[in-house]
Amino acid sequence: MKALGRHILAEFYGCTGALDDMKEVERIMVEAALEAGAEVREVAFHKFSPQGVSGVVVISESHLAIHTWPETGYAAVDVFTCGERVNPWDAYNYLCDKLQAKSVSATEIRRGIFAHEPPNT
Repeated sequence: MKALGRHILAEFYGCTGALDDMKEVERIMVEAALEAGAEVREVAFHKFSPQGVSGVVVISESHLAIHTWPETGYAAVDVFTCGERVNPWDAYNYLCDKLQAKSVSATEIRRGIFAHEPPNT
């Protein structure tokens, strides 16, 4: 069955990348979207006190989101893409490299699976 979108839920452990630097996390997330071939629309990030960053990169094809816990070297990441053109695993692989995680786990969920063709397709 065809899905409208693909959603990767990823966990990055033992990260040595800049999880507490909001501008760097934002740059990495935007570059991950571009690496996957997505079209970036909006970007919103927040730096928490005393530590941590949360943010979202809205793309024409859906979104990338991140929440970091620098004190534990952990980041939770969502990469959700719709359509056939953008591969969420390209963004995931880019993030694996840039966040420098010692271990990762990821699950792909297919979103928008209809028993019959969705209306207006």
